Amino acid sequence: MIRLALLVAALATPAQAATHAFCWTGANGYRIEGHIGYPDDIRGIVTEDSVTSFGITGWQDDRRLGQWSLKDRKPDTSFTLRFDTRTLSFPMGGYRENGTYQEWNANGFADDCGDPGFGFNGGNRAQDVCVDGVLIEESGITPDTPLAVSPDAANPCGPLIMSSLALPRRRL
Repeated sequence: MIRLALLVAALATPAQAATHAFCWTGANGYRIEGHIGYPDDIRGIVTEDSVTSFGITGWQDDRRLGQWSLKDRKPDTSFTLRFDTRTLSFPMGGYRENGTYQEWNANGFADDCGDPGFGFNGGNRAQDVCVDGVLIEESGITPDTPLAVSPDAANPCGPLIMSSLALPRRRL
């Protein structure tokens, strides 16, 4: 009976989770601020089947483009994820067979993120975003550009560049 009580107590204890924030910087002012969570006992590669939390918010300069998270995932959602817990990075390069392909609510054509919707594709031609069901080619960067976690979880992409802030116009 005591063993059964200990087993029930162990199962009721929530598992510890590792969480990280990350920032993807694309071309022409496009960026993603995101987070990933997974059981902290996983060593090696975390996949879409083992994440406990995941979410991305897309931006172009200071304009919010959209967001996507696990709570939005449906059975037909394009979602392939690889995260290396040893290097704290997403393997990039765009090849499924090498484990370097990422699709976060955006397939290889980056045209299935929904409308409205937002997604990211890390394919073998480019890393780019999808907004409202449309590939945003001008966001694209080379497929093997590294994507690591941010040292500042509260501000994953760092402070905004002063030139991107809208300043009040002074009346003369």
